[in-house]
Amino acid sequence: MKTLLKNRELSAFLAILALFAVLVALNPSYLSLQTLGMIFSSAQILILLAIGAALVMLTRNIDVSVGSIVGLSAIAVGVALNSGYSLPVSILFALSIGALAGAFNGFLVVGLRIPAIVATLGTLGLYRGAMLLWTGGKWIEGLPPALKSLSEPAAVGISPLGMLVLIIAVFGAWTLSRTAFGRDFYAVGDNLAAARQLGVAVNRTRMLAFTLNGMLAACAGIVFAAQIGFVPNQTGSGLEMKAIAACVLGGISLLGGTGTLVGALLGAFFLTQIDTVLVLFRLPAWWNDFIAGLVLLGVLVLDGRLRQALARHQRALKYGRFQPGNRGGKHVTPFPKRKKEVA
Repeated sequence: MKTLLKNRELSAFLAILALFAVLVALNPSYLSLQTLGMIFSSAQILILLAIGAALVMLTRNIDVSVGSIVGLSAIAVGVALNSGYSLPVSILFALSIGALAGAFNGFLVVGLRIPAIVATLGTLGLYRGAMLLWTGGKWIEGLPPALKSLSEPAAVGISPLGMLVLIIAVFGAWTLSRTAFGRDFYAVGDNLAAARQLGVAVNRTRMLAFTLNGMLAACAGIVFAAQIGFVPNQTGSGLEMKAIAACVLGGISLLGGTGTLVGALLGAFFLTQIDTVLVLFRLPAWWNDFIAGLVLLGVLVLDGRLRQALARHQRALKYGRFQPGNRGGKHVTPFPKRKKEVA
């Protein structure tokens, strides 16, 4: 139990295996690489958003505007392609839009010192409004086949965009765990004052977190446009909450400084797996958010109770209340009694 509490990545992985076991028990035909590939294909957008959200949360901030950045970036790539620009130029344009949106969030938080939740709630509406004003509320349709081909299966049944998602995840996980640049994110979120004393560029790190989050949201917008083939005017709505939920499920602390990108990736995969299971069993779509929220609340409540129990046990051992192997839980005095002074 202690191992599961300390290793949230393992907990998320076991949850994924358990859900697969339930799925296969109900219908053995779902035990195939095709099912796994379908879930991964559906999870690519949420994986990118969870990685970006994790970077921001590690610095003890939060960004609830990424859903709108996804929509804005998807509109950007669609408009650029339909205007006759090449695919590379259109993708760079969308990535620039995402980076600017993320950098503006960072400026509000770091430069103007507005609380992150307040600043990004404001930009959530701002970017959504800009998206609707740009398109006049219309959908972007008729996207060229060159964009759609990026989401078609290629090597080992994984699309080029899927390969890119895996590369981003592996590179990001390695950078955070193995480089001084990555450790700065943990230092800023763990103890801001200590990070400054150690010479960490605190403001630069937080600005980078928001900017990279915006770029990853733009990548998610490009993946969305490639997979769907058109861009609705409500693209990205609600994805910000799922990204945060995926991070929490994977062990990213809302208080900053704790967690890994591997955990965020597994959390995103698990949430997508729930949606896929509901689709396979032909349950109504409105059950998705309800069950995902129910699972998240259950995990948080159980995790909180288990952590409290573990903390009480450790405190009891530390101060000598109970001794390991002492059956019956007999009280043990932590300090010897003082002898009475002789008058």
